[in-house]
Formats: sequence, C-alpha cells, structure tokens
Amino acid sequence: MDFFAWMETMQRRTESYLDRLLPSANIAPQRLHQAMRYATLGGGKRVRPLLCYAGGELASADLSRLDNPAAAVELIHAYSLVHDDLPCMDDDVLRRGKPTCHVEFGEATALLTGDALQSLAFQLLAEYPLEADATRQLDMLRLLAQASGSRGMAGGQAIDLDAVGQPLSLTELEFMHIHKTGALIRAAVLLGAQCGKPLSAPELAGLDHYAKTAGLLFQVVDDILDSEADTATLGKTAGKDAAQHKPTYVSLLGLAQAKEKAAELRATANAALAPFGEAAQRLGELTDFIVDRHF
Repeated sequence: MDFFAWMETMQRRTESYLDRLLPSANIAPQRLHQAMRYATLGGGKRVRPLLCYAGGELASADLSRLDNPAAAVELIHAYSLVHDDLPCMDDDVLRRGKPTCHVEFGEATALLTGDALQSLAFQLLAEYPLEADATRQLDMLRLLAQASGSRGMAGGQAIDLDAVGQPLSLTELEFMHIHKTGALIRAAVLLGAQCGKPLSAPELAGLDHYAKTAGLLFQVVDDILDSEADTATLGKTAGKDAAQHKPTYVSLLGLAQAKEKAAELRATANAALAPFGEAAQRLGELTDFIVDRHF
C-alpha cells in the first residue's frame, strides 16, 4: 500500500472509531454531546493518530491495540482546539472550514466540550487493555497526562499567551513549541510504540529524538503556512498570528530561513529513523507529509 492509500485508510479508521466512541447526540446532555461530535468529527488531517499508528507499526503492534491511543491523542487535540479558539484565548471564529465550537454552541458549552473530550481521552487509555503489563499501561496514561498538562500543551499555551507582543529568542520560541505543539506529537508516536514489542534503550532514545524533532517541524511548517496560505485553504483564519503580534518562526527568522529550518529538522528526523530501517517507513513518510502539506 502506498503512503497516501495508507494515510486515507488510517484517517477513515480514526473517523469511524471516533464516531462510534463519542456519545450520541440523542443522549443527555444532548447539546454537549452534539458539540463534542461537532468539534471532533468531519475535519482535520488526523496527523496525531497517523503518527500513533506509524509508531505502532515500527514496534509491530497489533492494529486493533492502536485504535484507543490514536483516538485519545486526537481527542486531546480536539479539546485543545476548542479551548484555543475561545475569546479568552485566541478568539477565533473559524476552524476546519466551519464556525468554531463557541460560535456554534456558545462559550459555556464550548468550555464543557473541551473538558469532556479531555476526560474521554483518559477514560479510553484506562478502560481498555492496551498492554499485558499494567505498569506499561500506567506509563502510557502518565505520558499523555504530562503531554497535556502544565509541562506540555497547556504550559506551552500559557507561554504563548505571555509572549504576545514580546521579542523571543529562537531558544525561547522552541521551548514554547516543544510544549505547546511538540509534546502531544511526541506522545502520539511513543504511545503507538508502547503498544508493540519492547524497544531497547537506544531504540527508545532514537524514537524519542525523532518524535521531538517532528513536533518542532510541524510547528515551523504551520508558521510558514500561516504566512503563505489563505483562509480558505487553511480552514482557519490566515495571518492571525502576525495580526496579534505573536512570535513565530517566520517573524523571528524570516520566511526563507524558516524554510531552511524546516529542511534541517526534516533531515534530523529522518536521520533518527535510519537505524530502524523499513520498520520506520510510515514515520518517514509522515515526516515528508508534514513538510509538504498545503493546509
């Protein structure tokens, strides 16, 4: 199966699984469940689930074991988008080509939607057997919690809010995005791998290096797209970071150097995968997709 066929298959698998997993809009509280489905289904590239499936493939994990962690990381991502779009955060009105959750359902329901999606993600990792060793499954829960909390995504968002209008060094910018964007991407790869055969310490270190690099790469490309693509292509408001005076790789380095940075990170990520050989094929293809995507 070529990469794009594999990607489409995994995206459909993720969508179908999330559709079955999310509570029906007919179940009370109906409006909250409707909003949860609105915020999660029918949009997005599903990059994080794809990375989870690819990480699992590297470790020879059974595909059925990967569905729950793949769904969990996407639920965390969906919750973060709902909260990021709120007026008290980025105050955006468009996400994935449609009105943001708070525009469609109101701020209070949007806040609860994010809370409920986050809780459901952890329920998934706790409720279903993913590993014969319960200690490894607890490690997976801890990994997702750390990636989502103050030392991960939530902390990165806090740093981002404090950085508006402030000059940041490249080191400071990378620190912010290692937390805001990179932590959940790293978790997606490692959660997938933990569903398969145990990896040696050097293998885990190499995979971790790949995952951290891929997380930064995703953000660099996101900043480039925000400066080059239009709103219709992105499915969200283009140029908003510049309008709000947020520090980005493009604002700090310039567009040409930001593209050079992306090329360097791509090479570093691919080098980290080299020892795994063909087992890392999908992860390598996803690295290329992250760079070459247009939305």
